[in-house]
Amino acid sequence: MSILRIWLLALGLAMDCFAVSIASGIILKKTLWRTILTMAFFFGLFQALMPLVGWFCANSFSHYIKEIDHWFAFGILAFLGGRMIYESFKKEEQRDFNPSSLKMILTMAVATSIDALAVGVTFAFMGVEHFSEILVPVCIIGFVSFTMSIIGLFIGIKFGSKFAEKIHAEFWGGLILIIIGVKILFEHLS
Repeated sequence: MSILRIWLLALGLAMDCFAVSIASGIILKKTLWRTILTMAFFFGLFQALMPLVGWFCANSFSHYIKEIDHWFAFGILAFLGGRMIYESFKKEEQRDFNPSSLKMILTMAVATSIDALAVGVTFAFMGVEHFSEILVPVCIIGFVSFTMSIIGLFIGIKFGSKFAEKIHAEFWGGLILIIIGVKILFEHLS
């Protein structure tokens, strides 16, 4: 897997964290360093751990389906990307929650990293067989998610809801995942 593809994948996965961070920043309205660093840490940690878990689980049976694994990778990424694009067109409901609560941060970290679990399965289908091969992608995914969470929080705090509506972060993240899935499919079919 090329390093560019890994960075693009990480960016696509981080868009959920970014979008949730913007929303949390809008609610926080002020810079709370402890909350910002805690949220970014857990978002990055879960985004890094979930692909590892998915890879460990799928790696044990990927050799049985090597002939069609590229279709699985395409299907998973296209589904996740499509879902993100669909969600980007839904209106945000006003929710009463405290984004600085550790329980809420952990809940959001798990919720935003479920897609990364499926990406870990995709790594196994793409032939990533050794832990050393998945270590770099997992670290990049965690780092990008950490960074995008901090950026999202500051955007939410600084610019509020006007800017968040304009960038459509979930839409672009979904589109990136679909493009990666199509590229994987074409590489294996040609």
